[in-house]
Amino acid sequence: MYVGIDFHKRNTYVTRMDEEGNIMKQENLKNDPDALEDFVNSLSKEDQVVLEATGNWYYFYELVEEKALSITLSHPAKTKAIASARIKTDKIDSAMLAHLLRTNLIPASYIPERKIRDVKEILRYRASLVSIRTGLMNRVHSLLSKNGIVCPYSHIFGKKATLWLLSLSLRPYYRKALDGYLHLATTLKEEIIQVEKEIKRLAEEDKRTSLLMSMPGISYYSALLILSEIGEIKRFPSAGCLCSYAGLVPSVYSSGGVTRTGRITKTGSTCLRWILNENAMHAIKGSYRFEALYRRVTYRSGKNAAKTAVARKMLVCIYHMLTRGEPFKDITPKSKGKRTRAGKLGGVIV
Repeated sequence: MYVGIDFHKRNTYVTRMDEEGNIMKQENLKNDPDALEDFVNSLSKEDQVVLEATGNWYYFYELVEEKALSITLSHPAKTKAIASARIKTDKIDSAMLAHLLRTNLIPASYIPERKIRDVKEILRYRASLVSIRTGLMNRVHSLLSKNGIVCPYSHIFGKKATLWLLSLSLRPYYRKALDGYLHLATTLKEEIIQVEKEIKRLAEEDKRTSLLMSMPGISYYSALLILSEIGEIKRFPSAGCLCSYAGLVPSVYSSGGVTRTGRITKTGSTCLRWILNENAMHAIKGSYRFEALYRRVTYRSGKNAAKTAVARKMLVCIYHMLTRGEPFKDITPKSKGKRTRAGKLGGVIV
């Protein structure tokens, strides 16, 4: 049987199809743990299951995975391109997934092993905590602005800034709100510290993190995030394919013999692209290779394009570092003061 699963938050629509494309059974299941487990237990070892990747695919995928059954995770955007329909229902979607699986046309998504998936979760948890803390900072600045107060400190939740905030004389409801924000900030700080300790421990267990940390701008957190997002490096035949996976390659429009390139695609791993862009400016300060590239592209296309170019170059270097098992090797200026294509920017073309 070929089993198409249209998995949603509250219910799941299932289509069972035989090898000739005949629909044998269709049913609508409630997303109750017992009901879903009974359904998975009804499947045989010969059945093939396809599940579309949605925000909550983890639970059902791991339920089938634990039973050692064959399951494919469908890439939603590519599946839509193949099987777009004017009329869209859960019943049609599950049947179409089963048809595509039967004809071997499912564009499958890459699924790393469970250990890597768990590492990704704690890394994203830490990122969410930092995002919440940033939101609290913005709310405190807004509260101060309503009272005509400007914070004299760069980090509003730092030790000196916290003492200053506690000493402010505000009307009762503003004081209560500010004290609440400070209490939440303290709790978040403690949780972030504990999470970072666990992340550091995980990073020390993986020898590849020390390899990536040889590149300027990459910490143990960045290294572990990059490794978890890439997964198995051997699945990428070239550095260009890895850059495409991160959405750091330019889009291409070609028709009638005319080819032009546009902005980067921004498709693939959002987290991988984000962390590389975050680390790009730190890498520029610590590496002549990246600094020369940044200056050259800035002269031609501006700072934003230069930052993206550095992020892409970092990923190319990371690909070769992981495939060869070698640390980062920087270049040195061979002709200080020599003119380059970027103008009077001493150094070599990278």
